[in-house]
Amino acid sequence: MSVSFCGIDLEHPIINGSGTFDAIAARRAFGDALLERFPFAAFVSKTVTVAPRQGNPPPRLWELPGGLMNSIGLPNKGLERFAAEDLPALAALPVPVIVNVMGFSREEVAALVEAFDARSEVVALELNVSCPNVETGLVMGADPWEVSALLERVRPLTSKPLIVKLTPNATDVPAVARAAEAAGASALALINTLRGMALDPRTGEPWLGGRTGGVSGPTVKAIALAQVNSVADAVEVPVVGMGGVQSGRDALDLMRAGATLVAVGTESFRDPAAALRVASELDQLLANSAV
Repeated sequence: MSVSFCGIDLEHPIINGSGTFDAIAARRAFGDALLERFPFAAFVSKTVTVAPRQGNPPPRLWELPGGLMNSIGLPNKGLERFAAEDLPALAALPVPVIVNVMGFSREEVAALVEAFDARSEVVALELNVSCPNVETGLVMGADPWEVSALLERVRPLTSKPLIVKLTPNATDVPAVARAAEAAGASALALINTLRGMALDPRTGEPWLGGRTGGVSGPTVKAIALAQVNSVADAVEVPVVGMGGVQSGRDALDLMRAGATLVAVGTESFRDPAAALRVASELDQLLANSAV
């Protein structure tokens, strides 16, 4: 199942969704056994911002009949501490490391891209464009012009692959994808979580500390398939598909829809080794289909 993605050779097509697997905490819990049976072919870091973030106030999670809604709020150490403390630990993983970055302006994203371009531990960057640009008020990933302007600013700063993680909360996702490709994106990743809300059954007020949250898990798979397919049809660059992957069949469905790689996210909360099972099941399905 080996695959080449943006010039990066991977043993199989299963990676993690950003922020859904803490490799450093897992290494503390499982020791070297984690390295011997690492679940993913490449590791995508949680989102890094220029300044440290505390994230949203609790409560942060709400379980759904077919998934999960989170309002974590991207807590992280910030660029300086992540680069000094976490990146060396992630470099010890037996797979390539992709760093996910997010900024509230094009200049913030540029600072992050430039900083990680200088780090040999990082093979590629994933741009989280689901945040609003403080200068325009527009969500970067929801507007083709915003995405194009961002890529035009940061593409000259690195020769490393730039993966743009698209938001599903856009009027025309393929149009945003085409704009990203035209401005220099090496690959596209989707879907990110869908915006949702839960109400406290006692008070009727929003349950989550951030009022709204991101819906993920099996309940979004049909949406992921539709959006991955529409984007894969619209662009030539490779696509990373994610959304509701629980099994090898789910991964195969996303690949048939047009994905080159498939990310496991919410399922890792239930089973930290889920990606090993997904990869094994996918391998068997592909072998059977080749007979």
